[in-house]
Amino acid sequence: MSVLVLVLAVSAACCLGFGFVLQQNVAQKAPLGDFLSPRLLLDLVRVPRWLGGIGLMVAGMALGAIALGRGEVSLVEPLLATNLLFALALSRRQTRQPLGRQGWAGLLLLAGGVSAFIVAGEPRGGTAVSDPLRHWLIIGVMVGLALLLTAYAKRSRLSAGPVLLALAAGLLYGVQDALTRVSGERFSDGGLVELLTGWQPYAVLALGVTGLVLVQSAFETAPLRMSLPALTAAQPLAGIICGVGFLGDRLRTDAGALAWEAAGLAAVVVGIMLLGLHPAMPQGAAPRERVPDLQPL
Repeated sequence: MSVLVLVLAVSAACCLGFGFVLQQNVAQKAPLGDFLSPRLLLDLVRVPRWLGGIGLMVAGMALGAIALGRGEVSLVEPLLATNLLFALALSRRQTRQPLGRQGWAGLLLLAGGVSAFIVAGEPRGGTAVSDPLRHWLIIGVMVGLALLLTAYAKRSRLSAGPVLLALAAGLLYGVQDALTRVSGERFSDGGLVELLTGWQPYAVLALGVTGLVLVQSAFETAPLRMSLPALTAAQPLAGIICGVGFLGDRLRTDAGALAWEAAGLAAVVVGIMLLGLHPAMPQGAAPRERVPDLQPL
C-alpha cells in the first residue's frame, strides 16, 4: 500500500468526519417543511458553520479523489470509513463524554476491520471491464436501491426515515467515488476535452448534489448517531462493489483470504455501529413539527 494513498485517504476521512458534525449541528435546526427539498440547501447556505462543514467535506472529497486516482477503490473506501473516528473525536469535545468500553470497542473493531480487509484482500489494480452493460447494471442497481430507500424514507420521516436516507446517500456516494476514479483516468488519458466529453463527470456532480440533499435531510430529522453510521457503512460497501464489479480492482479470492475479508468488513460495520451509537455523538434537537427559519450562528 502506498504511503501517499494512506495519508491522502486518512486526511480525507478527517475532513469528512469533522464536516459531517458541523453540518448536522446546523441542519437539525432547519424547518421540517424543507425535508427532501432543494430549499433545505438554500436555508442552510446562509449559516457560516454549515458552510464551514461543507468546505471540510469538499476538501475531504478532493483528497479522496486524489487518493482514488492513485489507489484502488477497494483500498481507499475502507480507509474513508474511518471518518467516523474523527466525527466521534469532535463530538466528544462538544459533549464531553468519555470514550468508555463501547467507544474503545468500536474504535478497535473499525481500525482492525479495515486493516484485516486490506491485508487479507491485498487490493490491486487490474483491467477495467469494457462491457457497458455491466457498468450500467451495477450502477443501476445501486441507484435504484437508493431511490427505493428514499421512497420508503418519505413515508417514515421521523422514525426509520433518517437511517434509510443515510443508506441511500451512502450508496450514491460509493458510486460517485467509482465514477470519480473513471473521470480522473479520462483526464489523465486525454486532458480536459476527454473529461468533458464523457458522461461520468456530470454523473459525479448529479450524485453529489442528490446525496447532499439526502444527507442534510437525514441530519435535519434525527440525531447524528442515527444517520452517520448508516452513511459510513454503505459508502465503502458500494464503492468496493463498483471497484471489483467494473473498475478492474482485484482482491485475493482463496478461501482463507475471503474469510478474513468478510470478517474484516463485518468488523468495520459493527465498529461503525458502536461508534455511531456512542453517547458522545450529538443527540440533536427534540422532535418538532416546525422550526422557525435558521438564524446565522
